[in-house]
Amino acid sequence: MTSHLTLNNGVEIPAIGFGVFQTPPDETQVAVASALETGYRLIDTAAAYANERGVGDALKASGLDRDEVFLESKVWISDYGYDQTLHAYEKSARKLQVDVIDLFILHQALPSEFDKTIAAYKALEALLADGKVRAIGVSNFMIEHLERLLSETDIVPAVNQIEVHPYFQQRELQAFGAERGILTQAWSPIGGITSYRGDDSKSTFNDPVIVSIAEAHGKSAAQVMLRWHIQHGVQAIPKSVKPARIAENFDVFDFELTAEEIARIDDLDTGVRGGPEPEVITLEAFGRDIPEE
Repeated sequence: MTSHLTLNNGVEIPAIGFGVFQTPPDETQVAVASALETGYRLIDTAAAYANERGVGDALKASGLDRDEVFLESKVWISDYGYDQTLHAYEKSARKLQVDVIDLFILHQALPSEFDKTIAAYKALEALLADGKVRAIGVSNFMIEHLERLLSETDIVPAVNQIEVHPYFQQRELQAFGAERGILTQAWSPIGGITSYRGDDSKSTFNDPVIVSIAEAHGKSAAQVMLRWHIQHGVQAIPKSVKPARIAENFDVFDFELTAEEIARIDDLDTGVRGGPEPEVITLEAFGRDIPEE
């Protein structure tokens, strides 16, 4: 199984990336440095994470050539609108300390003010045309959001980054994207969001099916879940700040799940979303100022 996927514009993207959601700014550089040393070549961040600077510092200190690492960031809803989104790119590029961002995406749909979402995406199209980004996309867009976006803009998103793990698979949304050449990118790919509630019995990491498959392969539950994504053609961005876990999550290219094992994991879908419902995202509730530096 290849360690890369190809986006709808021909750009190659690593099948496994490294995420820094909720990683404190002062820990981000160390975590990203560990990931790059392990072998990760995709780093996913966002303006709203307030840690783009740490990602840029780690890349700079790594000694790796710029074209060896695929950098991805996201525009927060507070910066939607055509001119505002162009400026959001400048802020992100400055913090990341790069001239080109490989994948630049809208962090959420803004259902109550979708005209701002459309204007923001048109700014992404302009950035792509100007060579300031190599690919553009969206995150947390549902089918109705994608339908409207596709009808009012010119470029099909390269990715839709959404919550996907064995307990919440969004298969209909994934299929809609696949039919149109939109790659599904999974956030919380190993279901970390299922363990936040304190009830370990309902965590993907302790699921009997996943654990038994892991034992059969001499792998961890996390590695099995990441392998499941890879074999479904989904790009995954696990996160951790622990070097051992960072390395473990990358060690998923030396085994393969059987069709029967994949089917057993497929059957774990509960249909229960862990993150916020996309329809509740409003500027009033979720708006925040994204600083210049």
